[in-house]
Amino acid sequence: MSGLTPDTPTPTEIKLHQKSRKLEISFSDGQRFEIPYEMLRVCSPSAEVRGHGPGQEVLQTGKKNVEITAIEPIGTYAIQPLFSDGHNSGIYSWEYLYDLGHRRERLWLSYLDRLKAAGASRDA
Repeated sequence: MSGLTPDTPTPTEIKLHQKSRKLEISFSDGQRFEIPYEMLRVCSPSAEVRGHGPGQEVLQTGKKNVEITAIEPIGTYAIQPLFSDGHNSGIYSWEYLYDLGHRRERLWLSYLDRLKAAGASRDA
């Protein structure tokens, strides 16, 4: 279920930048992304965030200052970050992280629109 094929780029380096709260990830095809911790948290692939089906997504609010306190490797296909708010059930495959990196701006603007529509805030 990792979605990996022989053509899927794999990470060559993963760094946590605690001061700027960004995960830097470099891939085997030369792509490099910096993904904010907040975005990783609000776009978690976990059922807690995504729900169990279409339309069951749970809008994440108050995650502006969330941090990643640790990362656990999951086999050779994913990582599982531990966030400072206790969230630790998201398994981020290489394919998912690559997609997040590529679609970061569009996903972020969509998230901000959903927050605004709900009258919610990024602040805790």
